[in-house]
This record gives sequence, structure tokens and C-alpha cells, in this order.
Amino acid sequence: MRRGPAAAFVVVGVLGGLGAGVLGVGSLVPGAPAGPVGPAASGATDAPGGDAVGQQGAAPEATAGAAASGTVGTDGATDVRSEDTASRSVRDPQLGLDGPGALPLPLERVVEEGSGLVGREVVPDLGGALVVVPAEVPAPAAGTVKRVRVEVEQGLPVDGETFASAVLTTLNDPRGWSAVDGVTFARTGGDADIRVVLASPATTDRLCAPLKTIGEYSCGTTGAAILNFSRWVNGAADFGQDLPLYRQYLVNHEVGHVLGHRHVSCPAPGALAPVMVQQSMSTEGCLPNGWPTL
Repeated sequence: MRRGPAAAFVVVGVLGGLGAGVLGVGSLVPGAPAGPVGPAASGATDAPGGDAVGQQGAAPEATAGAAASGTVGTDGATDVRSEDTASRSVRDPQLGLDGPGALPLPLERVVEEGSGLVGREVVPDLGGALVVVPAEVPAPAAGTVKRVRVEVEQGLPVDGETFASAVLTTLNDPRGWSAVDGVTFARTGGDADIRVVLASPATTDRLCAPLKTIGEYSCGTTGAAILNFSRWVNGAADFGQDLPLYRQYLVNHEVGHVLGHRHVSCPAPGALAPVMVQQSMSTEGCLPNGWPTL
């Protein structure tokens, strides 16, 4: 029996409009700002030592030279009032996966109420670019109105709006400076009487110079209360685990310097520490306290 020639058929299926590809998985890493922000001017000075609030050190710290990229205001803060995201956070959200080969999806951030923290990593130097947390909130009480602008260094794991609300809640508490100085605090994203800035340790040092904060302390200078992020996360030894009380102290103490108050000492062992005691270092035998009124 004779065999016919074998015929081979190759069928090539082309799926129109579909290309082969591989989905990559990555994460968003915030880039470092172009340069640090110049320091705020220092105010009244005390004797050397302490938490460097209202104190003059032996020699000026090196200051930053270049401003961060973007629109920069007269106080050195990048003005992003037109960007809604700035009011929520200054760090990009983390990314997660929804099954093998899936596109990265944003994970819900857990924001700590009363602090605004979404993470606790303390990076020594984030470069110095400051982001204004935008808002226009009137003062809640009668008295001399002080306009407060809240700024957060770009890259800190902080929800800006929650942090700013915590600051103003502390300042307008009945136990605060309103009862002592007859002031009340409004919040603004524009021109301000007081800037409250949350910054990395190295940026704090630059903004507080010539006061010596050595990466550990905060300061109150002319027109600005500079809060060290390391302290905002970790508190101080004499406050133990009571971080909310320490943060209230930190805001009230540094803003107290802006209002013209100087350091005082513990009046007696076991008494409540006046808020202008340098409690970040020691309560000097007093009980820790975060409020101007005792």
C-alpha cells in the first residue's frame, strides 16, 4: 500500500490587542528633598544647658544652604495648600499585594489619634523640606488671637492633619496658656504668629541653631516652636509610658518660649512641675506635668 505525502498544519493563534507582559511588584519610596530649610531665628536666651529651649549654646550650628525644590514660602516651608494630600500625610502610603501576580494595592494606614503617627522609625536627617498642613480654623474662645501654622518635615511617618489637630487641641485646652496669658489660638496655612514644626533630629538642630539641641531636644525660638520627631515618638524618661502627657508638655513648653516664658525650676520635691521646667531632661524631683495651669 502506497503512503501519500504527510501534510503538516501549523495554526498560529493571534489574540488581537493583547500583549504578553509581566506585572512587576514594587513599593513607593519617598525621595529625599533637594535641600534643607534654613534655620529659624533664635529668641531670648537662658544659661547654657537643658533642653536647649530658649538657651544659647557655645557656638552656632552649621546651617543649611539650599532651599528645597518646589514653591517655598518666606519661612522656608514648601507651600502645598493646593494639594489635598498634604493635609493627610507627608509620606507615600505603603503598597501591598492582593494575590500572586496582582498589581500593588494601597494598604489602609493606621493613624494614631492624638499624635498623627503612622510609623515610629526615626530617620536622623530627612533633608529639611517642610510641608504646610493647610487649614483656616478660627480661634474657639475670647482673648488675644495667635495664628498658628503647622508644618511637618517631608518624609516623616505622620498624618499631617491629625498632628495639627492634636497641637491645636493642646494649645486651646482650658489648662493651657489661655488662662495664663489670655490668648486663644487660631489655625492657618498662611501668615502666622507662631509656627509649630515637627522635624527630624538633624533638621531640628539646624532650625534651632545657635541653640544646641544635639539631635535630642526641641526648642522655642522667635516665632517658631520646633518639635524633635524623636521626642514625639519616644517621650522622656521621667514621663515613663505616658506619651500623651509628654506630647502635651512638649507643645506647651516650646510654644511657651515663643510667648516669652523662660525656664523655671522645680519648686519642691513631689510638687507638680511647672510646664517651663526642662522636663525633657529631668523633672528635678517634681511630678511630670504638661500644662501651664497647675
